[in-house]
Amino acid sequence: MSAAADKFSRLTALKPARSMPARPAAIRTPDEADSLGRLLGAGVARNHFGNHLTIRNWFSTPEFADPSCIALELLSRTRDESLSRKTRVALEDPRKWLFLDTETTGLAGGTGTYAFLIGLAWWDGDGLQVEQLFMRDFTEEYSLLHELSARVAERPVLVTFNGKSFDWPLLENRFTMTRSIAVPKLAAHLDLLHPARALWKLRLGSVRLIELERHVLDAPRLGWHRENDVASALIPQFYFDYLRGGSVEPLRGVVRHNQMDLRGLAALFSKINALLSEPAGARTEVESLDLFGLSRFLQRRGDRDRAHSACAQALTMGLPAEFRPKARRDLALMAKRRGEHARAAEIWLEIVADLHEGIHASEQLAIYYERQGKDPAKAMQFAKLAVATLRRQRANSRDPFLTARFARLENKFLRRIARLEKKSQPSSAARPRGAGVVAEPKASSGLW
Repeated sequence: MSAAADKFSRLTALKPARSMPARPAAIRTPDEADSLGRLLGAGVARNHFGNHLTIRNWFSTPEFADPSCIALELLSRTRDESLSRKTRVALEDPRKWLFLDTETTGLAGGTGTYAFLIGLAWWDGDGLQVEQLFMRDFTEEYSLLHELSARVAERPVLVTFNGKSFDWPLLENRFTMTRSIAVPKLAAHLDLLHPARALWKLRLGSVRLIELERHVLDAPRLGWHRENDVASALIPQFYFDYLRGGSVEPLRGVVRHNQMDLRGLAALFSKINALLSEPAGARTEVESLDLFGLSRFLQRRGDRDRAHSACAQALTMGLPAEFRPKARRDLALMAKRRGEHARAAEIWLEIVADLHEGIHASEQLAIYYERQGKDPAKAMQFAKLAVATLRRQRANSRDPFLTARFARLENKFLRRIARLEKKSQPSSAARPRGAGVVAEPKASSGLW
C-alpha cells in the first residue's frame, strides 16, 4: 500500500460513527461444519458487517407485568430528581423495554474485555421473547454490535441487573472502539441491582440473581431451575477454551445460564413492581426485614409517608433483635421530620439504653428537652448519659480511629452540657432582690 493510500485509510478510520439503518438480519441454518451453531439450536444471522449466531426462544413465564407508575417513579429517580416527560413516556410503554444481560471474556471489564454473548429479552404477548447474540470469533463483534444497535433503536428502555456499572459501560466502550457503529441512545435505564439490594440484603445478605430466584422469586413455581448451572467465574475460560479448539459442550451451559438470567431479570422486575405499588395495608405476605428494607428505600426516594408506614408495620410484625433499635431510630427520625416531636421522644426513650443506638438517642432527647420541652436540666441529664456511655466505649476500644471518634463526640456533648449549665443558672433579673449581693454603704451626705 502506498504512503498516500495508507494516510487516507487512517483518516477514514477516524471519521465519526454514523448510525446504520436498522434492517433485520437474514437468518439461515448453520452448516454441517458449524458444530456450535447446531449444538445451540442457533441460526446464522447476516447483516451489513458479517455473521453471528442468533438463538431465539419464547417462554410463557415469567408472565407480563404491567408497570406501575408509582414503581417506575421510585425506580428511576433519586430523592431530588423528577423524571422528564420524554423519559416518563418511554418508561410507561413496556413495548419499548429491552432486558439485557451479557457474558464476557472477563469479569473486571476494561478495553480488552469483549461481550461474546449478548442476551436480550422483551415482553411478547403474555410471555417473554428471548434472543441471544453469540460471537463465534472476535471478527464477528461488529455484526453482533450492529444487531444490538438495531434492537436498542426499537426498544430504548434498558432493564439490567448491575448494567449501569458493568454491562452497558462495557458495550459503550466496544461500540466506541469500532469507530463505525454509533453508541445507541437510551431513553431510560432501570438497574434493578440497587433496589434489590435495598429490599432484600438485610434478610439474604447476598443479592445475587441466583439467590433472589431461590428466596424471593420462587423460580421453580415459575417453571425453571438452576440445577447444574454454570458458575459465572468459569464462563470466560469456557469461551477461551472454545476459541483454542476445545469442546463446545460447556457453551451450551453458558447460553442456558444467560437465558436464566434474562428470565430472572424479568421476574425480578415484576416482584419489585408489585412490592413498590402495593398499598401499605396490603403487604400481608412480606417478611418483616423486607418491609424494613422497603422503608429505607422509600426514605431515600423521598416517599416519607409510605416509608413510615412500612417501618411501623415491620416493627409490629416483629423484627430480629439486632434490627429493632435501627428500625425504632428510623421511625423516631421520621416522626421528628413530620413534626411529631413528643412521639419521637417516646421512641428515643425506648432505645436510649441500646449499645449502638443509645448515644444518638441520648443526643436527640437532649435536643428535644432543650428545644421543645424547655427543660434544660433534663436535657443535661441525657447529655451526661451520652458522655458516660462514650467514656466506657472509649476505654474498651482498641481501634485508634474509633477512639478518636469517641473523643470528638465526647467534646461535642461537653460543649452542650456547658451551654445547658449556663441556661440552668437563674439570670440576675430573676434572682430575689438582694440575694447573694453585699450591700454597699451609702455615700456620705454630710448630715452625719
